[in-house]
Amino acid sequence: MGSNAEKSAEKKINWQQLALLGVAATIGTGFFLGSTIAIQMAGPSAVFAYIIAAIGTYFVYEALAKMTIDDPQTGSFRTYASKAFGHWAGFTSGWVYWGSEILIMGSQLTALAIFTQFWLPGVQLWIFAAIYAALGIFVILLGSSGFDRVENVLAVMKVAAILMFIILAVIAILGFIGVKPPGRLMVPRAYGGLFPNGVKGLLPALIYGFYGFGGIEIVGLLTVRLKKMTDATKTGKVMLSTLALIYVASIGLTILMVPWDTFASDQSPFVTALTRYRIPYVVNLFNGVFIIAGFSTMVASMFAVIRILTVLAHDNDAPAFLGRKIHDKVALPAISFMAFWVIVSVILSILMPGKVYEYFTTAAGIMLLYNWLFILASYGRLQELTGFQQFKRFGGILLVGLVIFGTLFHETSRPGFFISLIFVGLVGIITFFMRNHWNKPKTPDAPSLFTKIRR
Repeated sequence: MGSNAEKSAEKKINWQQLALLGVAATIGTGFFLGSTIAIQMAGPSAVFAYIIAAIGTYFVYEALAKMTIDDPQTGSFRTYASKAFGHWAGFTSGWVYWGSEILIMGSQLTALAIFTQFWLPGVQLWIFAAIYAALGIFVILLGSSGFDRVENVLAVMKVAAILMFIILAVIAILGFIGVKPPGRLMVPRAYGGLFPNGVKGLLPALIYGFYGFGGIEIVGLLTVRLKKMTDATKTGKVMLSTLALIYVASIGLTILMVPWDTFASDQSPFVTALTRYRIPYVVNLFNGVFIIAGFSTMVASMFAVIRILTVLAHDNDAPAFLGRKIHDKVALPAISFMAFWVIVSVILSILMPGKVYEYFTTAAGIMLLYNWLFILASYGRLQELTGFQQFKRFGGILLVGLVIFGTLFHETSRPGFFISLIFVGLVGIITFFMRNHWNKPKTPDAPSLFTKIRR
């Protein structure tokens, strides 16, 4: 479950640094490109998807933060699930999260390769994917200090890029730069304008709103490094309110600038909006931003996968060698294991038809939400809650459940829902057989299923 020695070995950070790392782990291609799909589904009401997502995400983060304050654990949500519901819950939570992040990393690397190929079209995708994967592993090998420095710089760059878009958009709307297109701003003036596809359009868009805030699990894994643990809730308030503000403002401006039904799924809404106003250098500028955003979230995902693997290994829920560290710092076996599966994921993403792999990445996003339900359920089991805290916990469960249910209402997200059920079902079957092993009487020196028997 994570030793005290392991916790103290990592450099301590203050709450401002954790908030910045949280921003780095959150703003990625899921927001810059996923927001387009949300707008296509929901029209102008996509803004509400991000508002609802901000509220639901805070309920989940607050639950995780309060459990961390009360009982700091290296394994974070995975350890709390185990403490709340037993060994099976920790095993399931850990491996479902691992699987989702591996798929997400594969899609991030593929996206990074595609963005870079825009500038160098003659180079094959797998070469760029291999380069970014190697760079990400290099950042991880730098240790916690190197990880912090890289992620902090990239977080500032990403926030600056979104703020730059907001400023450029406002100036363009006022007519000071670019060429203002004919017609008035696209301000919805009736229910049909705000909800062109009705509530059935908003429901499947929620997954992309929540996906834009995906990353709080990584913040939970980093929270044990706080100098003052009680600052965990403050971190979440600042981080999530900042993200909600810039998300809603930027998406709202794109909807004002461009007819909602003209957005293309293969282009960011920010590029579409500024291109329509003929603002020069937009495509090249934001292509660089997408690369920065994707690389940052990919490295954060690598950190999370390695942390979860080592925790699973320490608790005998994964092969013991995955928990070993070189010179007590670098988890080389876990890094190597992660790298192998990332390579597999990238190969699948390049070989599979586009839509098929989109279904897998959507499924990975839904699987993250399954872990959010575990967090909220563990919170109710491990903490004595006030009436208002219970209200927020049930509100979080309701919102996350609504998001998962909402994926059934659109052909783009529906296959991902069923794929996620298949994956969780497979983990469930493995967990069932593992429970038979866990329930066997053990002698003090009895090995686990993953422990090598010495003869």
